[in-house]
Amino acid sequence: MAATDDLEKIRRQFDYGPYPRVAIDKTPKDDPNVLFVHDLVTPFYVRDHRVPETKGKRILDAGCGTGYKSLVLAIANPGAEIVGIDLSPESVKLAADRLKFHHFDNVYFEVRSILDLPSWGEQFDYINCDEVLYLLPDPVEGLNALKSVLKPDGILRSNLHSALQRFPFFRAQNLFKLMGLMDENPEEMEMDIVREIMKELKDGVDLKARTWNPRYEQEEGSEALLANHLLVGDKGSTIRQLFQYLEAAGLEFIAMVNWRHWNLVDLFKDPENLPTFLALSLPDVPQSVQLEMYELLHPVHRLLDFWCSPQPRASLPELGEWSEEQWDQSTIHLHPQLCTEAIKEKWLGYLNDRMIVDLGTFMSFSSPTPVYVDALGLATLLPLFDHPLAFPDLCDRYQRLAPLDPLTLEPIEPRVARQQLQALLTRLELSLFVLVSLP
Repeated sequence: MAATDDLEKIRRQFDYGPYPRVAIDKTPKDDPNVLFVHDLVTPFYVRDHRVPETKGKRILDAGCGTGYKSLVLAIANPGAEIVGIDLSPESVKLAADRLKFHHFDNVYFEVRSILDLPSWGEQFDYINCDEVLYLLPDPVEGLNALKSVLKPDGILRSNLHSALQRFPFFRAQNLFKLMGLMDENPEEMEMDIVREIMKELKDGVDLKARTWNPRYEQEEGSEALLANHLLVGDKGSTIRQLFQYLEAAGLEFIAMVNWRHWNLVDLFKDPENLPTFLALSLPDVPQSVQLEMYELLHPVHRLLDFWCSPQPRASLPELGEWSEEQWDQSTIHLHPQLCTEAIKEKWLGYLNDRMIVDLGTFMSFSSPTPVYVDALGLATLLPLFDHPLAFPDLCDRYQRLAPLDPLTLEPIEPRVARQQLQALLTRLELSLFVLVSLP
């Protein structure tokens, strides 16, 4: 009964303040970073080292809210069917209106709780459950419910609130529960009380210093206030708990969604010269433990944002360890979210000016540090805007474009051209600017 009561309070909260409050005419079509995250090609490539088609795929936006992420999913995955569910009728209505405004007709919405999914009888290739799992009474029950409608080879993206990074907000919520402000659905009166209390606290009071922003005092800060200080059902988890939840639900961890921002060695002054103990031990430390170490050292991520699946990640070696036969069988793609006319036009301009370009200029999410490419690299990859190429074909193009050997003034040898192109692709694939797939 308590769990049912909690869900009803959450439903009322989001009926009162539908989330997110994004203008209906806002579009993410020119934001490759958000599209990169919601393009199902990204996690499927990370898991399988293959590039799937999006056409014909079925995607569930579980906890769709007002539908902005459903719109992102529709734009990021051309030809896919999008189904959105939410327990808030008001949110579902706004979501349907949003997708209709943007002229998407292969999108469906209905009022449904995630915990009711096992009796639904539907199956999906990809599930996006964003900013929801930490509100459910039991995360494992939620994961099991989502798994029940996920195809055996499908992928689920979900996230939990970090218990460490978000601890000050959990303190605030406990304070306002103690005051009775969260006994029912917090609305305008409760928000006004919180505003008055927090505003009048001295600036040096720890809770105010850690959680308060003057914008919360204005009407436009209401959404953030409800999503932080007065969020009903909010819970935090650690990396260790995340892996325990996945194991209990029979799901395999694939990667953190922002995996490049969870690299333990990046926390050290010189990643190439780690303390001796770590340098010797890290190669044998499981990924889950490395992520937990990162979290304990540097808990800066609000969300423990992850991809998981009923099937494990493919056990392929890193590109730098591929055999010549694997390279010859591979196909090279630009990430779909780079393959736009706007980016191609900029690419051509940089190429015409013989510029060295940071590909993070186009898509920064996947790379915390600059990834530079010179004119030779830009020219080599240019045909990928139109279609993928087999590695041998791309290698031939690279050799034709490559400058002469500076010592002999002869064309570079095919072996050298091949090695240089492999090094370029290996560097770019690390951030998924290019995708190197096997049959």
